[in-house]
Amino acid sequence: MSNESSHGEMSPRPEPLGDDPLASSTAPETPATPAAGTAVPASDVWDTRFDPQVAAPSGQPLVFSTTLRARDFFKISLINGLLNIITLTLYRFWGKTEVRRRVWRSIRVNGEAFEYTGRGKELFLGFLLASLLLGVPFLTFVFAVQFLDEGFSLLLLPLYLFGFWLWGFGMFTAYRYMASRTTWRGIRFVLFGSAPNFGFMWLGMQIANGMSMGWVQPIFERLLAEQVWNHMRFGDRPFRWNQARSERIGLYGPFALGWFGTLFLIVAAFAGLAVIVAANHDSLGGTLNHLLTQGEPEGTAKAGPLPPEVLLIMAFYGLLLLLLPFISLVWSPYHAAVLRSITAGISLDDARFDLEAGALSLWWLSCSNIVILVLSLGILMPLIQARTAKYLARRLRASGTAQLDAAHQAPPGPRTAEGLADAFGFSLI
Repeated sequence: MSNESSHGEMSPRPEPLGDDPLASSTAPETPATPAAGTAVPASDVWDTRFDPQVAAPSGQPLVFSTTLRARDFFKISLINGLLNIITLTLYRFWGKTEVRRRVWRSIRVNGEAFEYTGRGKELFLGFLLASLLLGVPFLTFVFAVQFLDEGFSLLLLPLYLFGFWLWGFGMFTAYRYMASRTTWRGIRFVLFGSAPNFGFMWLGMQIANGMSMGWVQPIFERLLAEQVWNHMRFGDRPFRWNQARSERIGLYGPFALGWFGTLFLIVAAFAGLAVIVAANHDSLGGTLNHLLTQGEPEGTAKAGPLPPEVLLIMAFYGLLLLLLPFISLVWSPYHAAVLRSITAGISLDDARFDLEAGALSLWWLSCSNIVILVLSLGILMPLIQARTAKYLARRLRASGTAQLDAAHQAPPGPRTAEGLADAFGFSLI
């Protein structure tokens, strides 16, 4: 809903969705007074003229609640899955839009629901545009290597680096699109900032992680979050990033637990496997070959025994599969700490946020979601997204107050959707 009538006349000032316009202004502008009888445009506005008869809006506490029931998404998961099969996955853009609308309106602040205003057509056109921008250069490069000169393969490294940058660029534009299509009380969210800069930061994280074996990841978690939340607005009310508050939740302790825990699990498991295989090589190989040839029809030639290297490869991947739940368990304290740290760094006016995410609850959510995803062959993805959104919404808390009634409408968001992110397979929901 618009707050124009309750805060005096407005002066329109359109802003591009680039760098933060609020941060760049050094002094408040004096809005022009409209001529008598001239109506003030009811467009997106930022500045207001002070009206002494209207009291400044007071802050209000924020109470989060949700009406999400994961089982309600079982039916839409089956419908989306069937329509995706019929349309060769083209329906997924409209299916994703419907899932977002249901999730958004099930999450409430002070009893009032969010609304998602995006459209499936926007997602579809964004995907087509991104596919054109990515597909043509990639195919050109492949043909150049195969039919012109193998020297073009020297461009492989720059192409990989460009791909990492493009991934970060696509993530930021996806955040921007989803923010602009999210409203509360009719007021849009908006994300300013620079998508190219975010892409370079993402590229730098990948290079630094490779050089440090992942040990700079906790630093970049906060840097990337800062790039998003320092440029996020609810209407014209700015969110802020508080680095000191975020750092109160340590990340390197949980990260070390995950890193060394994973190393220990892999070394211990493969050492144990090597001992078992060495002691029972003949019997294990005979048993496995017997199981593999059990279903062969009578009268067909029996295959010879499997080579040792094949048995070793099968044992390697089988062991990794068995280790996945335990690896997820040792990393769950870190992932929970990241969620809590990023949430703690976000503020809106005097409101501060906290997320009560525990390691074991997050581990159980992740493992059960993976089981559902694998057993349903991906069809129940909307159910998984609803379970995740419910988990986060029920644990989100706020202290202090925010002047929500003082928010004025933000400028319209981008016309294109998160096509690059979809092309890379990245999506928040």
